[in-house]
Amino acid sequence: MSDNKSDKPGTPRDTHYAKLRRAHRDQKAGGAPAFRPRQPVPPGEGPADGLVRLYGLHTVRAALDNPRRKIGKMLVTRNAAERLAIGDLAALPFKAELVEPKDIDRITGSDAVHQGVLIEAEPLKPKRLDALGDTRLVLVLDQVTDPHNVGAILRSAVAFGAGALITTARHSPQESGVLAKSASGALEHIDQIEVKNLADALGQLHEAGFQTIGLDSEGPAELEKTFAGDKIAMVLGAEGKGLRQKTRETVTALARLDMPGAIRSLNVSNAAAVSLYAARKFLG
Repeated sequence: MSDNKSDKPGTPRDTHYAKLRRAHRDQKAGGAPAFRPRQPVPPGEGPADGLVRLYGLHTVRAALDNPRRKIGKMLVTRNAAERLAIGDLAALPFKAELVEPKDIDRITGSDAVHQGVLIEAEPLKPKRLDALGDTRLVLVLDQVTDPHNVGAILRSAVAFGAGALITTARHSPQESGVLAKSASGALEHIDQIEVKNLADALGQLHEAGFQTIGLDSEGPAELEKTFAGDKIAMVLGAEGKGLRQKTRETVTALARLDMPGAIRSLNVSNAAAVSLYAARKFLG
C-alpha cells in the first residue's frame, strides 16, 4: 500500500482521473449530453381576495416572528424548513405542507426567488397618521409606485431606524410577494401609514414638530446644510417625475444630495438610503 498522500480519494490526482474517465464515457456515448435550458414556468393564479403570498427565507422568517402577521398556510421544502429551524411542521399554528421547489414554482413562477418557502397571509393593516408615536425620523413617499423600489426603501428605513413609512392610499404599491422579497423582512419591522391627501399629511407632520425635507436634484441647498430641529421627515418623489408641485410647495425645505460626479441623480431607493443615513447622523 502506498504512503503517497496524492493517492488518497479527493486529491487533485483523483479528480484528474475522474475527469478523464468521464470524458472517455462521453466519447464512447457519442459526446457529452446536449445542454437543455430549463423551461420557464409562468406564475399561477393569484391568491384569494384578502390574502397575500410572501416568499423567501428572510421574508418568511420575519413574518413568522411578527405577532401581528396572520398566516393561513405555508408551503416549504425540507431544506428551507431546516434553514428556518422548523423542526415539526405539525406544531405550527397554521397549515404547513412539505413540498418540492417545483411545486412553489407553479405558484410564483420560476423567476421568483422563493428559496423553497411560501406563505399565504393577511396583509398588514396600515396605521393612521395620528398613530405615529414618538419617532424622530420618518420617510414619506410621493407616489412611488415600483414595488421593488418601495421594498428596498423599507429595508433602508428599518436599517436606519425610521419609525414609519408614509405613503398615499392611491398611486402606491400594495403589499405583495415582490415588495416583501425586496424588503427582505423589513416589512414586518416598521409602521406603514396610508394617507389620502399628502399635503394635509405634511401639514400634520409640521404641527407635530417635524421638519419636512423634499429631496430634489435641483434643490437650492445641500441636504446636510438643511437639517434643523429634532424631528425630520424625508420626502421623496417617484422615479422620473420627482415630487409633485403641491408637495414641493408644502414641504419645509427642498434639498439636494451633493454629487460631484457626472451623474446628478440616483435611483429613489438609493437616494432614500443616503438621505436616511445623513438624517440619522444629524439626529445622533
